[in-house]
Amino acid sequence: MATHTPSAPRPDEAGSAPSCPPAERDAFHPDLPDHDHARAAEDSTLPLRARLHHIRADALNGDTAQTGGMRRFAAISGSSVGSERIWMGQTHVAPSTASSNHHHGASETAIHVVKGHPEFVFLDDSGGTPEEIRIRTSPGDYIFVPPYVPHREENPSPDDEAVVVIARSTQEAIVVNLAELYVLGEGDAG
Repeated sequence: MATHTPSAPRPDEAGSAPSCPPAERDAFHPDLPDHDHARAAEDSTLPLRARLHHIRADALNGDTAQTGGMRRFAAISGSSVGSERIWMGQTHVAPSTASSNHHHGASETAIHVVKGHPEFVFLDDSGGTPEEIRIRTSPGDYIFVPPYVPHREENPSPDDEAVVVIARSTQEAIVVNLAELYVLGEGDAG
C-alpha cells in the first residue's frame, strides 16, 4: 500500500501546494519564501547538522593532518560543519616537490586534479615483484586511493604548484606517515 506525507501533495491530488504571499516569493523559486540566506546562516541557532554551510575559498583551514612536502587545507570536516562521514579539502604541492610516503587509514580517498600535473606513486606486486607505479595526471583527472594503500604525491613541474581537491569517507583527515612505500597485503587493511 502506497503512503504519502500530508505536507507534500501527490501530483494526482486535486488542488495545488500552498503558496506564499507574493511579497515572500523570489523570481527563481516562486514557491519558496524569500529570505536573506547569508544572514540567516550566520545568525542561525540551528545545530551544525540542521543547516547548509558555505565555506569560502579564502576560509580553508590548514589546521588538519599534514604530510611533509605538501600542504592540506580542510573545507568540510566534522569540526568545521559537523560532517559525520566525509572530509573534503585541498592539497597543494610546491614545484619540484614530492610528499612523504603515507596512507589514509580506513578512509577511501577521491582526488580531483585542479591545477598542474601531479603524479601519484604506489607499489604494485601483481607481476610477482614489487614495482613502483607512477600515475601522471592533468587538470580534470580523478584518482581513487583505497584505504590503507601506501602512496605519495609528486609535482615534477619546476615552475607550477599542483593543486587537487580531496574527498574522504571519514569526517576528519586521517594521515599515517610512513618511512617507505610497501605493497598492501591482505592482512594489512585494518
